[in-house]
Amino acid sequence: MTTAQDRAPKPPQPGLPWAGRPQRADLICWFGIAASGLYALALIPIRPLLIGHHPVLLELLTGSMTSIVTAGAFARVGQVPIAVAVAAAVPGMIMFDPFFWWAGRRWGRGMLTIFAGRSRRGGRLVVRAEKYGRRLGWLGVVLAYYLPIPAALVFVVAGWTGMRLLTFVLLDALGALLWISLLAGLGYYLGQDAVDVAKTISHYGLWISIGLVVVVIVTQRVRNRRPEAPVEDPAP
Repeated sequence: MTTAQDRAPKPPQPGLPWAGRPQRADLICWFGIAASGLYALALIPIRPLLIGHHPVLLELLTGSMTSIVTAGAFARVGQVPIAVAVAAAVPGMIMFDPFFWWAGRRWGRGMLTIFAGRSRRGGRLVVRAEKYGRRLGWLGVVLAYYLPIPAALVFVVAGWTGMRLLTFVLLDALGALLWISLLAGLGYYLGQDAVDVAKTISHYGLWISIGLVVVVIVTQRVRNRRPEAPVEDPAP
């Protein structure tokens, strides 16, 4: 005979957003989110090498702010069409965003907590993400890159609150395009000065890449050793 306690949903496992045995969709979504972080780490060594000579390719691969600003500067000196400098960054910027939308659709607030962390700062991020995501709705996705919280949290809330995937992708692309246009415009304004800086970085690209890898490894080890303060549950 089953009791009400047996029928109640099990809480998520520690460090995971799902309860019980994961389904195939859970694993695919989780792998996609993990792949976004691994992809970013894997490209760290080549960023300084590409920034001064192939900023559009770097945009396409990463959608990073530095590559967009540099591509805008290259457009100013006539090496790249400005339209290409803007459009090339969109795929690199949004390629993994649907996985965060999907995580919100499948796991809801549990994913927000895991993504932001259980520290007090993480708790504040979750509260902000819920507030901005729910109040702004579709406008929150468009303005995600301008809000004082990680854009991925807003995308999780979008999936959690029932936004359709096609709607999310279109709004995300629009928001990314607005943000990229702003950054490319900044690079276009800086012009040759930014181009010179980018080429200097590429000239010393190998040593900069080694330094960046070392910084990432050391930072990750320090974070893993630092215990997080648990969030206190409010009194009933």
